[in-house]
Amino acid sequence: MLHVELDEQQVCPTIGSKEIVAWLPIIFGLSTSNTVAFPELAYPTYAVGTMMAGATPVTYTDASSIPANTDLIWVNSPSNPTGAVASPQELRDIVARARAIGAVVVSDECYLELGWDVDPISILNPQVTGGDVTGILAIHSLSKRSNLAGYRSAAVLGDSALIADIIAARKHAGMLLSTPVQVATIAALADEEHVAVQREVYHNRRVTLQNALTDAGMRIDHSEAGLYLWTTAGIESLKLVTDLANVGILCAPGTFYGPSGDQHVRIALTATDERIAQVGNRLTALKRG
Repeated sequence: MLHVELDEQQVCPTIGSKEIVAWLPIIFGLSTSNTVAFPELAYPTYAVGTMMAGATPVTYTDASSIPANTDLIWVNSPSNPTGAVASPQELRDIVARARAIGAVVVSDECYLELGWDVDPISILNPQVTGGDVTGILAIHSLSKRSNLAGYRSAAVLGDSALIADIIAARKHAGMLLSTPVQVATIAALADEEHVAVQREVYHNRRVTLQNALTDAGMRIDHSEAGLYLWTTAGIESLKLVTDLANVGILCAPGTFYGPSGDQHVRIALTATDERIAQVGNRLTALKRG
């Protein structure tokens, strides 16, 4: 849960979360003289949005490694692909670094309600901000918590001055969320019961996959939250992707998310219960092969 009180001047609905991630550098007027930082292992849209604006992309591992000339800092907790969750102190450190260098910090929190081993915290939480959200934004989505990806409903929240700039630009770019989807969003946000049901579905799939992968001798790293298991077999990720594909298990190579992912693959919890139940037998076939 977000656990933050916001007024209407601090919320801008968006056409899904990927859209705002991709377009925010342009909306903020960034260009060739600007720098955007995002995690070393990250969903590619942070880099794509940076390149669309013509800005310079850089990666970081912690707050201290964020360059002093950075203008926009992306945070992703819980992480896609690793499922790692930033602690309150790690988030405070990033906010402090952003304020020290005059950067805006934006946290992509689409998996916030899907914590398994830990309880993820929003960057807007007073434990992080001290009650001051100046220069801080967070992005939330119905795609995961409510299984409503097709509705393309998300929102960017936080600093009212930044939100006003975002709304002003989006009005003229035809990027306003339709009224029917906004009404559906209100209904979904007012109901926590369906979120609990969806969490239970993903939890059961996670347990099944964890058991199957570890029984097959693989290791799962991070994965404290989210919809993925960050998995390694100690071999190059493309080789593992190929081996798994040969027995009917499709996953993403870790290198898709950054060079340091070259020993991992991202395995999703989004297949049907029936197909996930087959993973154990398929991994047995892989070992025999």
